[in-house]
Amino acid sequence: MANAPKTAAKQESNNGGSFFAQAAIIICFIVGFCVWKFVMGNPTNFVDNNPENAPNPGNYLGMVYHAGAIVPVLLGLFLMVWVFSVERLIVINKASGTGNVGNFVRKIQSLINGGNIDSAIAECDKQKGSVANVVKAGLLKYKAVSADVNVDTEKATIAIQKEIEETTALEMPMLEKNLNVIATLVSIGTLCGLLGTVTGMIKAFSALATGGAPDSAKLANGISEALINTATGIATSTFAIVLYNIFTAKIDKLTYSIDEAGFSIVQTYAANHK
Repeated sequence: MANAPKTAAKQESNNGGSFFAQAAIIICFIVGFCVWKFVMGNPTNFVDNNPENAPNPGNYLGMVYHAGAIVPVLLGLFLMVWVFSVERLIVINKASGTGNVGNFVRKIQSLINGGNIDSAIAECDKQKGSVANVVKAGLLKYKAVSADVNVDTEKATIAIQKEIEETTALEMPMLEKNLNVIATLVSIGTLCGLLGTVTGMIKAFSALATGGAPDSAKLANGISEALINTATGIATSTFAIVLYNIFTAKIDKLTYSIDEAGFSIVQTYAANHK
């Protein structure tokens, strides 16, 4: 029963994260379609104010509009990269706490080595965030087993370690949630861009295959569609992979800080209760 609150909190977090992901994906595709249809497809971007005609000279919005139905999909994917990246940035920064994580861990280690457990707990309350939550859970368990004179040192050490691991298991999924979406966008962006490239080249070769002189307008539109979709797909994948690696590095840093602080708590208790 002791783990029930933690399990309930984890389930609530999973449900909230899933709802956000589903809503964000749908909204991004809707926004992407609206931008393509009503901004890029605005009649003022085209000759004679007709979207079926060629774009006005130098009008890039009209050119992108004529790149085909793959464009709104790519725009939705591109928006998803930034929406999920901003969401992860907010969550990871919040998990880091109010101060520098490295300085916090060093201060906790110093207080633990000096036997100032209550002061270390107070520092956790001041720091906040996932790292502080895990460290605080370990310190509270440290304090609880230290108050029990009959507890076996080895069992107490295991209990502290288990408390740290359980709290870490609760906190870490919150940091990694939705990263799989960004990782998936790396591949999907490239594949959708490639699909747009293929459809554009099909149109280009269709223009060449007409009897008599090739249709230069259709040929140009086909090549333009291929290149625009390729560029958008590559841009989506590039930003996704860069941001994914940045967030992964930040999470690894937080994980290392948790492990470092947890090891200090366990080792200090073992050393003081031989």
